[in-house]
Amino acid sequence: MKIWTSEHIFSHPWETVTQAVWRKYPNPHNPAVVGTDVIERNVVGGVLHTHRLISSRWGLPGWAQTILGADRVCYGYEHSEVDPESRTMTMRTRNLTFASTVSMDERLVYSPDPSNNENTVLRQETIITVKGVPLTSYMENYLLNSISNNSFKGRDALEFVISKINREVEELVSTYKRSTSEIFDHTKRSLGEITESALRSVDDISHAAKKSVDGLSDAAKKSIDDISCVAKKGIDTFTQPNTFAQPNSQGSMPRI
Repeated sequence: MKIWTSEHIFSHPWETVTQAVWRKYPNPHNPAVVGTDVIERNVVGGVLHTHRLISSRWGLPGWAQTILGADRVCYGYEHSEVDPESRTMTMRTRNLTFASTVSMDERLVYSPDPSNNENTVLRQETIITVKGVPLTSYMENYLLNSISNNSFKGRDALEFVISKINREVEELVSTYKRSTSEIFDHTKRSLGEITESALRSVDDISHAAKKSVDGLSDAAKKSIDDISCVAKKGIDTFTQPNTFAQPNSQGSMPRI
């Protein structure tokens, strides 16, 4: 039996790293894993439980294929628990292929870095047991070295996914800012058009009101002039001497 342990710190928050874990495969940085399938998923007591089937290629050398069998797609069973309250993600994986000969039990725990809450610590442990075949110790050492090398590929794969997530977040923020700016500009233009229209309407109303007042003033003035003229004619007619009185038939009065 061989035991391999490792600890690695990601310079990213726990929420980002655990999100990347679910999106880790397929990945060009670790092509050995060819597929993941969710078998069951449920929430118990606020903890997310997920069972997945992992498909991978071990890339066994010729001598190992002679002992274990032809190299082919191998399957593993993974059970994970995500507790958002304590901010821990625990994953346990055991191989199904070659299980009668080789046993590999892997445990990974993702949790915030105690010294920096913005970082995430990955603690990894794998127990390897080979039995019932020749070169047992040699086989265990070979698998141990393979796991160690693949761990670097796995971290690179996770960093690759994290960079994609960060780009997506930046694009969303940029889109949000652009949309907000466009909405603000559109609102500003709309308010400007409304204000301009309101000012035009006020000017039109003021102009129409002025014309109406001017018209009323002219009509009132004309009426007053007409009334004055009629009154003047009446007064002139009343005060004019009687031009129709008969002359004295006797002529003018004789002087005494």
